[in-house]
Amino acid sequence: MVNHQIIDDDRSTTLSIEDLVALRENLHEQRLFRQEQLQQLSAAATIRTDALRAQQTASQLEVRVKLTASARMVLADVEAALTRMDQGRYGTCHLCRGPISRERLVIVPQARYCAQCQQVREASR
Repeated sequence: MVNHQIIDDDRSTTLSIEDLVALRENLHEQRLFRQEQLQQLSAAATIRTDALRAQQTASQLEVRVKLTASARMVLADVEAALTRMDQGRYGTCHLCRGPISRERLVIVPQARYCAQCQQVREASR
């Protein structure tokens, strides 16, 4: 029974070639989405005339600025994950150097930390 649990743990952390292909595809889709999002946010900012800008509320500008910052941050994380894949370092936690679970990577393919280290990082903020 103990061996069965170990095998299950290995399967949850070991990434197959198919997993990597699917995760790479997901990351490419996310990158494309974020690039398009940034283009749209940029276009919306440049199309507006000074009169329209004056009518915008401060909160609308703040929302656009935060959306842009968030999209840039996610895009950077996605590109870093693709780089780690190319270098053969994908799926390894940046803190403990242990494997990031397959389940976590399926949900957050750009994850840099295993779930435990991510919790520690968030708790220390």
